[in-house]
Amino acid sequence: MTKVKKQLSSKDELALLRRIVDITTSEVDLDGVLKEVIKVALAIAPADSVFVYLFDAAHQNLVLCASKTPHKQELGQLTLKVGEGLTGWVAKNVKPLAINVNAYNDPRFKAFDVLPEDRYEAFLALPIVYKGKAIGVINLQHKKPFDFPASVVDLLGMAARQLGSVVEHARLFSETRQKALQFDSLVKVSQSITSEKYLDEILNLIVIVTAEMLNSRICSVMLLDAKGSELVIRATQSLSDDYKKKPNLKVGASLTGEVIKTLRPLVVADVRKEKRYFYRELAVKEGLSTMVAVPMVVKGRAIGVINVYTKEPHVFTDDEVGVLQVVANQAAAAVENTRWMEEALKAKEALETRKLVERAKGVIMKLNGLSEDAAYRMIHKKSMDSCRSMKDIAESILLMADFQKGA
Repeated sequence: MTKVKKQLSSKDELALLRRIVDITTSEVDLDGVLKEVIKVALAIAPADSVFVYLFDAAHQNLVLCASKTPHKQELGQLTLKVGEGLTGWVAKNVKPLAINVNAYNDPRFKAFDVLPEDRYEAFLALPIVYKGKAIGVINLQHKKPFDFPASVVDLLGMAARQLGSVVEHARLFSETRQKALQFDSLVKVSQSITSEKYLDEILNLIVIVTAEMLNSRICSVMLLDAKGSELVIRATQSLSDDYKKKPNLKVGASLTGEVIKTLRPLVVADVRKEKRYFYRELAVKEGLSTMVAVPMVVKGRAIGVINVYTKEPHVFTDDEVGVLQVVANQAAAAVENTRWMEEALKAKEALETRKLVERAKGVIMKLNGLSEDAAYRMIHKKSMDSCRSMKDIAESILLMADFQKGA
C-alpha cells in the first residue's frame, strides 16, 4: 500500500500557512478560491483526484463546484443530498472520513456513471467548515490503495477549517455580483417602460436583456390574443426562423397555457423529453433543454408569458425565477401602458378628425348651400373615392378655403 510522508517539514508548513493567509486576504472570485483550495490540498497530500462540493442552501444539497481533473459537463450539475454517499456523510456529520482501499465497496458509497474516479481505491473527505457548520466537502482520491496518516488528515482538516470563511465570503461576493448584474438588467427594463418607445421595441429589449441576464439560449415573450384563447409570439432574440414561425399555443391545451391559468411559474427540466411539450422536435433541432415560463401579471390577471430556455440542463434557483417574475410583471406593465397610450392617441386623433370634419362641413355648407348631412356625405364619398382618410379630405377643404380667402 502506498504511503505518504507522515508530516510536512516546518518550512513546508510555513509556506502552506502563508498560502492560506494570501488566499484569505486576496480579492479572488469563487472559482479562483476553489482552485486555490485544490492547490492547498495537493500541497499537503498529493492525490490523483480532488473534488470540492459546496452546499446549496436553496436546494438543500451538495453541488460539485471544482475538480483537479477536467469535468466541465459535471461541474454545477452533479448533486448529492446531505447524508447521501461518502461525501454527504461527511457533510452531515462534520467529520473527516478516510478509506484506504476499496472505497467503492463501502455501503455508503454513491456512484456516478460519468465519473471515472468512482473506481479509485482510496478516498479521503474533509468538511469545509464555517461557523461550526459544513458548507462544503473536499475529496481526495487515489487510483491505488493509499494510506492516509493521521497527521496529514489533521493538517488537511485544519486547512479546510481555515479556508471555510474564505470560501463562504467568495460565494457571497459572487452572489452579490450576480444580483448586481440582475439589478442592472432590471434598471434597463424599467427605463424601457418609462420611455416613449413603441411596444415591439420594448418587448425586443426585454427579451435581449433577459437572455443575457440568465445566459439563455432562447427567450421569448408570448401575449394573449384578443380572444384570450391563444398565445402569440411577439418578441424573441432567437435568430431561428423555425422558432419565430412556431404556431400559436392554445391556452387550454399547452404547458405554457398552464402558466396563464395558474398565474404561477413553471419549470420543465428537459422539454425534449416532456410529452406535454408540443414542439419537442423543434427543441431537439434548436438544442434546447430546460425551460422556465413565468406569467406576465398586471392587476391580478395574466396577459402573456415570458419563456426562457437553456442549452444545457439547468436548475433554476428561486432567486433566478424571482428576478424573472419581476421582469415579466414589468413587461406586463409596459404592455398595458403602451396599449393605454395607443388607445389614448387614437381617441385624441379621432377627436381632432371630428373637429376638422365639422369645420370642413361648415365650409361646404356655406359655399354650396348644402345641408349638414349632405355636406358630410360629400366628404365621406370623396374619402372613399380617393382612398384617403376623412381627416385628409377635411384638411384639404380647409386649406382650399384659406387659399381662396387669401386670394
